Amino acid sequence: MSKPIPHHLHSFLFLLLLSSFSHPSHGDVGTSSQYSPPFLPTACYSYDPGQFPSSNLFAAAGNGIWDNGAACGRQYLVRCISAAEQGTCSDELIQVRIVDFALTAVSRPLIDGTTMVLSDTAFGTIANSSAASINIEFQQI
Repeated sequence: MSKPIPHHLHSFLFLLLLSSFSHPSHGDVGTSSQYSPPFLPTACYSYDPGQFPSSNLFAAAGNGIWDNGAACGRQYLVRCISAAEQGTCSDELIQVRIVDFALTAVSRPLIDGTTMVLSDTAFGTIANSSAASINIEFQQI
């Protein structure tokens, strides 16, 4: 019978996983803009407030990751890597769930054609919310 893994080792392994994400070769690079309420996703689900993470960290998939609807429910680690204005990005790494398709979202994104349109809460966590668009690194988990 094997021994359970000590709690401090679980924490170390989780931090190791997160640190490996910070290396540019481990994630994909794209762009992101933001959208605001009302969030009434129709492409992934019929409207159900329970589909949204309680943290409000969610996104609508752009064409590049939509995958004919297979993106619905996928979760991604996302961080801001650059923007047109210096100092826009925070050092935060967030986890978001795809809940809609950007091209059919009721709430229109600030900029069309981005890889991932983040909820205003998610965008504001990783970047200055006054930015129109940011460059992101993202990895499906």
